[in-house]
Amino acid sequence: MDTEKLRREYRAYSGHLLEKNAASDPFDQFDRWFSDAIAAKLDLPDAMTLATATPQGIPSARMVVLRGFDARGFCFYTDYESQKGMELAENPNAALVFYWRELDRQVRSTGTVEKMTAEESDAYFASRPLSSQLAVWTERQSLVIGGREHLTEAFQRAEQTYSADDIPRPPHWGGYRLVPNLFEFWQGCPNRLHDRLCYTLQPDGTWEMTRLSP
Repeated sequence: MDTEKLRREYRAYSGHLLEKNAASDPFDQFDRWFSDAIAAKLDLPDAMTLATATPQGIPSARMVVLRGFDARGFCFYTDYESQKGMELAENPNAALVFYWRELDRQVRSTGTVEKMTAEESDAYFASRPLSSQLAVWTERQSLVIGGREHLTEAFQRAEQTYSADDIPRPPHWGGYRLVPNLFEFWQGCPNRLHDRLCYTLQPDGTWEMTRLSP
């Protein structure tokens, strides 16, 4: 396949990303752009790539869903014993990438990942639909299984085991928070002269903003 045919020009539909207009705090800037993505009614504005690595530096990446953010970091939930969970247990360094194609925008963030509290994980688990709660008892992410019927049978057993109003959170499942030390905001622009603003966390807790060459 000739992928050259897929080339397109960037138009900076949302305008240039300039230092004078950018927020001094990267969380505030992310909130602006995330709000823009929601207002534009994009599909899955909360979808993000999570990249982890083994202690030996072998990387892996997958899409996960953002389940909240604030000045402490970005939250997501998963199986602690999945591939990403096992990698994070040994190497807490990770990276996130958001890509909103229709806005020609990308945000990436790197930092360290920590487990959220049991209370936070319990509260989120209780807010999930019944089927999603049962699914967590059904699936053990990344384990080899014999076929799809394994999942169907496990889901049926979970339905028989738990009542609709009393499904506990499995001990192997919960939340993580990526605590950033770097943000990069990328705005696609004509002639590939893209805007890239980088925020780097300083020892005193402030953020330094710099412009990167595209």
